[in-house]
Amino acid sequence: MQIEVLKSKIHRATVTKANLDYIGSIGIDEDLMDAANLIESEKVHIYNINNGERFETYIIKSKRGSGTISLNGAAARKVEPNDLIIIVSYASIDFEEAKKHVPAIVFPDINNKI
Repeated sequence: MQIEVLKSKIHRATVTKANLDYIGSIGIDEDLMDAANLIESEKVHIYNINNGERFETYIIKSKRGSGTISLNGAAARKVEPNDLIIIVSYASIDFEEAKKHVPAIVFPDINNKI
């Protein structure tokens, strides 16, 4: 049996940009991606702490060390710069493996630094 479990979480990241005219996705600083075990094009769920919006998109890399968290395209309508968001991804794994699974969880500061 397979179940879905939390794989990765960036808790309380600060939105730095919202760009409606971009193709789409969320740009995440590569340092945060590495720390949270996330990869480019991975599907993520975004939970906006400020306004309660919840939506899905995919990751694109932002410059390493930049602290960038940018929501692009339609997702830009669901956030404002300086909003706090939670970024999560889930994985489907075997039930017995899930009992031992430990998700990667990152708690960035206000500048999105680890």
